[in-house]
Amino acid sequence: MLGYGGHFSTKSRRYSTTLTALRQARADHRAEQQRASLGLVDGPTVTVGQWRYAGRGYSPAAALLAASVREGGGLHGA
Repeated sequence: MLGYGGHFSTKSRRYSTTLTALRQARADHRAEQQRASLGLVDGPTVTVGQWRYAGRGYSPAAALLAASVREGGGLHGA
């Protein structure tokens, strides 16, 4: 580096781009290439889901199984 003591890839944010921006641009480009190679159309992503409270703790059957495992009873995986 001819006597330069700093990091070789140090960049000024004012006059150059950041390494994070370069990484993100590269990731976006590769994702677009992957979508194109798989033949996926470029459209909106639709997420269908619903959250609801399912309860706390084990169900009665799962509690029995957990108690059995805790006590070391039964042949598990046999």
